[in-house]
Amino acid sequence: MQGGLAIAVEGKIIGSLALPIAGLMSDQPIERIHQELEMLLDQARELGVRPEFDPFLTLAFLSLPVIPDLKLTDYGLVDVNTRTIVPVSC
Repeated sequence: MQGGLAIAVEGKIIGSLALPIAGLMSDQPIERIHQELEMLLDQARELGVRPEFDPFLTLAFLSLPVIPDLKLTDYGLVDVNTRTIVPVSC
């Protein structure tokens, strides 16, 4: 896709949103992007993600270099200072 968002289940991509401009933006109309993002969020909810939690926003937020105290690991979101797992949803 040259950048974007995707949802995979058992190794198979079930939904995606291409963001080909620097892997962050699209040249498509905002209405189309919004609709595709809503479809991805619906798929995430069908897989058990709570409605108040946006998994894509969380991943985008964690990649910011201005957030040195939180890191995403294979154990989950970790507070580096306290060495504790941080819940990502309520």
